[in-house]
Amino acid sequence: MAGPGLWFSLLLAAALAGRAAALWPWPQYIQTSESHYAIFPYNFQFRYHASSAAQPGCSVLDEAFQRYRDLLFSSSWWQPPERTRKQHAPEKSSLVILVSTPGCNELPSLESGENYTLTINDDHCFLLSETVWGALRGLETFSQLVWRSPEGTFFINKTEIEDFPRFPHRGLLLDTSRHYLPLTSILDTLDVMAYNKFNVFHWHLVDDSSFPYDSFTFPELTRKGSYDPATHIYTAQDVKEVIEYARLRGIRVLAEFDTPGHTLSWGPGAPGLLTPCYSGSHPTGTFGPVNPILNSTYEFMSAFFLEVSSVFPDFYLHLGGDEVDFTCWKSNPDIQSFMKKQGFGNDFKQLESFYVQTLLNIVSAYDKGYVVWQEVFDNKVKVRPDTIIQVWREETPVRYTKEMELITGAGFRALLSAPWYLNHIAYGPDWREVYMVEPLDFKGSPQQKALVIGGEACMWGEYVDSTNLAPRLWPRAGAVAERLWSSELVTSVDFAFKRLTRFRCELLRRGVQAQPLSVGYCEQEFEET
Repeated sequence: MAGPGLWFSLLLAAALAGRAAALWPWPQYIQTSESHYAIFPYNFQFRYHASSAAQPGCSVLDEAFQRYRDLLFSSSWWQPPERTRKQHAPEKSSLVILVSTPGCNELPSLESGENYTLTINDDHCFLLSETVWGALRGLETFSQLVWRSPEGTFFINKTEIEDFPRFPHRGLLLDTSRHYLPLTSILDTLDVMAYNKFNVFHWHLVDDSSFPYDSFTFPELTRKGSYDPATHIYTAQDVKEVIEYARLRGIRVLAEFDTPGHTLSWGPGAPGLLTPCYSGSHPTGTFGPVNPILNSTYEFMSAFFLEVSSVFPDFYLHLGGDEVDFTCWKSNPDIQSFMKKQGFGNDFKQLESFYVQTLLNIVSAYDKGYVVWQEVFDNKVKVRPDTIIQVWREETPVRYTKEMELITGAGFRALLSAPWYLNHIAYGPDWREVYMVEPLDFKGSPQQKALVIGGEACMWGEYVDSTNLAPRLWPRAGAVAERLWSSELVTSVDFAFKRLTRFRCELLRRGVQAQPLSVGYCEQEFEET
């Protein structure tokens, strides 16, 4: 692998070459030149190498080949040149793909490799990867390298790329409770995630506002907890479609069912699950978090998470555990009595820990791993050593970097989200602050920093629905994508701005309503879709 000095010279050469400077996220190693080759759509194909472990019939790559043909050579972007036109550059008629290990029918996982090598020179137009997931990342890079001359001919520059992600977990959270997102909005988001090399869709399915997940074990949850049980729910078929659509793009689906707080929408469909709130000795008729003192609560959770564990195949579930308001618990005389018997005194964090530990034991019995929000760690809940802690509290960089230090110091793996809440917007180029975050910028040993497995951009839904989701996400989320994929040396905001501006135009060409980064225009704004 190239050292920093060589890396910078290659970066400069690529920038001078121009065409490769539109790549997003930036590869780990790239060498390119102004030498280029013609590509004629009617004569070009993606082709499996004879020695590849993946061959025709591999759904992941077969469908990717068709997607990228459509993206590259859509009728709105090219007109077939006359076959008699004089050709000024040698032609590349195929990209040959060699995958060294089988895995076409598997699901991506946290451990899945995504490295690839892309070689385009006089002798080769070749994509080599260990896995189909790496091949998908290489195909995306290839698609970004192809450019079109003013007269309409496609070209690709002579290029050598060796690439792999810096972090294995590169996620994007969507909140589908506060505002319901139609299935098409989720699928469209998965497409753009793949363009940015994100690989985890964190699906925050339910919250206080609504319960759109259609549970077959407890159907009343959706019937009474969704905005509209006929139109604003995700059926079993919808969930299967999301999982498969994501799989074909090398994206994991990490489902979150947050408890004991953020559960008001569960109450109507699960009587007795939530805590009755009191005023003095009388119930107020309102409810608080999940009631942690009843055996029936854990019987319900056992049955519910058995279903969830079977519906969502990823090894990990996100179990939440954040922002538990103790007010209702404090008002309830039965909970007060339980606290005394348990010796908790007035420390309601111990009661929360009692609930969370019991829930984690339930989920562990289903052979699932889990991700939790940082409060679970902060409140000293006893969790398994392989628990993943997600850092979200946004107060200041000092606070979240200290949190990363504490979590990794305790031996737990960490995800960073605190500086990447994209639902927050500001006038001007706010993507720059997002881009300049360094996930490993905290005090800790190399062993601690190795426990940081990545991070997530989060799009919470208080003020976001299908009307503004895409422009608020893109291309701003791309800043997070590059930070989690590219080398820690890729920090030039000016270089990023030039590439992200061009990538935003490419997103427009691909039909994504990505917002502008600055003044100017894209030719793609005026092309027919």
